[in-house]
Amino acid sequence: MRKAHAFPAIAIAAAAFPLLTMSTAFAHEGATSYQADLGAVNQSGVSGTGMVTLDGNTATVMVEASGLLAGSPHAQHFHIGALGECPTNDLADDADGDGFVSVTEAAKYYGAIGTSLTTTGDTSPDSGLAIDRFPTADDGTISYERTFEVTDDVHAAFEAGTAVLVVHGIDKDGSGAYDGDVMSDLDPSLPMEATAPAACGALEVAQMGATPAGGAETGAGSTSGTENTAVIGVGVLAAAGAAGAGAIAYRRRQAEQA
Repeated sequence: MRKAHAFPAIAIAAAAFPLLTMSTAFAHEGATSYQADLGAVNQSGVSGTGMVTLDGNTATVMVEASGLLAGSPHAQHFHIGALGECPTNDLADDADGDGFVSVTEAAKYYGAIGTSLTTTGDTSPDSGLAIDRFPTADDGTISYERTFEVTDDVHAAFEAGTAVLVVHGIDKDGSGAYDGDVMSDLDPSLPMEATAPAACGALEVAQMGATPAGGAETGAGSTSGTENTAVIGVGVLAAAGAAGAGAIAYRRRQAEQA
């Protein structure tokens, strides 16, 4: 008997990822930024990017992912305490042959939940399956931003290079819902599709500077700090244009006096 589960939708506004390259000036001195390139797991077709800036234990997190099951919530976490790696996308780690690489089977690579990337409230491992507080992929995409405190062990995992970003939830049978006869290894009341990893990326020190400071505490996709970044970018271009115009005018005057 197939079980289908409907979950409440959570509206998530878009994060301003195109401005990340100009955001260095908005990170506090001593903060470190990390990036994860999300690759598909369980042949999900999901891809995306995660950015995290740690200023002490304060984390500003941005996640963008596409190819997800539209209209459904997707649990997402920092996993810690293992190799800091991801399973492959070819089901080679499907040890029990049920057609899924489950969270349990993938744990040898990325470890246990260190932080739950919820949209509101608690972010501890206790909220690892708080489906009503994870972002919903309304059009098959997620744009998530939130600033919150992480624990010392999570911070240490980032510094050790063993923190991993994992997004969960796949539609293996293409039904348009989380369903199926295989039940979750984490919660037998849920189908495996609801909790199986869909995308994974190791979090490594970014080479491009930090994410914008002052992100949304609610996870609602605020772009606080990026407006000023955009203004600075426009101002630089305007200054460059003015300098170029001045040089041309100077050369013209020199030519007239010759």
